[in-house]
Formats: sequence, C-alpha cells, structure tokens
Amino acid sequence: MKIHYISENNSVLNHFLGQIRNVNIQNDSMRFRRNIERIGEIMAYELSKTLPYKNVDIQTPLGIKKTTEIASDIVLCPILRAGLPLHNGFLNYFDHAENSFVSACRFHPNNDDEFEILVEYQAISNLNNKTVLLLDPMLATGQSIVAVHEKLMQNTTPAEFHIVVVIAAPEGVAHLEKNLPDNCHLWVAALDEKLNEKNYIVPGLGDAGDLAYGSKL
Repeated sequence: MKIHYISENNSVLNHFLGQIRNVNIQNDSMRFRRNIERIGEIMAYELSKTLPYKNVDIQTPLGIKKTTEIASDIVLCPILRAGLPLHNGFLNYFDHAENSFVSACRFHPNNDDEFEILVEYQAISNLNNKTVLLLDPMLATGQSIVAVHEKLMQNTTPAEFHIVVVIAAPEGVAHLEKNLPDNCHLWVAALDEKLNEKNYIVPGLGDAGDLAYGSKL
C-alpha cells in the first residue's frame, strides 16, 4: 500500500488540523464541520495530482485553448456518519463524481471494550473500472475501513482505490498495510502517537461524528 502523508510541511492544512483538535474551538459544531470540509478540499487537491489526465481542446470566446482534464470516473464513498463533512469537501472539488454511502460502527456485544464492526446501510454505485475514494476522518484500529473495503470489493474491480483519513494512529496504518492490497493508496493528513486502552486515537480529537452532529445514545 502506498501511503501519502500531507501535513509534514507547514501549510494552512495544519492550521485547520489544530482547530479541529482544540477543545476551546471544536465545541462549535458548525465550525468543526466546516474545518473538516476545508481539510477535505486540501486533501482532494493533493490527491488530484496523482490522477490520470487527458488532453482536451476548450473553445473560448476568442479561440481554442489546449488543456487537460481528469480522465478518471470518480466515486466518492464516505463512511457514515462522521465521513459526511469530509465528503462535502471532496465533492466541492470533484463535483462530477458519483457518490456511494456505507455505514460502519463499533458494536460491543458484551458491553465491554471488546467490539466488532457492523457494516449495515449501503447505497453503492457501480465501481467497476472507476477510481474509488473511501472517506473517513479517523483511522483508529483500521477494522472499519477493512470491513468496508471488503464490502465494496464484492463482485467489482475498481481501477484505483484510495483511502482518505484526517487523523490516523500507527496501529491502524499497520492494520491496513497487513490486510489491504498493495495497489491501495492511503492519504493521511496527520499521524498521531498511538491508541489508548479503549482503542481511541491519542492525542486525537475525540469522536468526530459527535463533534460534527451531536452525541448519540
């Protein structure tokens, strides 16, 4: 798996990453969603540099201009619900993309720290020969992304598969490297220190879904 870390050099990306972590700022849910969206826009721009392009002639009012445009058929797939603001950022740039939606959550059958991943709701486009971008703000254990990848890959063969996360733990990155094909791409805005005993990212930012949309039962 090819991994792209995009916050290693200072840019406005780091400014937005700081704000979504800051407890004095992140409790404004509208601002949190907008900052995740802006991070998505920056990551979409960086990812776009690796896509295939084709030459085209554009008719202007005064003549013909030779330029390039994206040659891929793109499908954006956020993991519900936390992935929606990130999806909005990507959709702002890839406004021609198709969209698929999948839900995944941790299920604690014994009401303890042990959990399994439930992949339930899904509305998936035809992914054959397309460039799939799987979007989720947090990569903790990596189990959700592997489970969703398995669901998406049933009876289909995308041309490219990109996974986009805002904050990742090293354990999650290692899990993806072990369980996903070598031709996958992983895009990470920020790599954090570790997972704690509850498999939450440290220092992380908390629950991205709750911060964006409110706490759940």
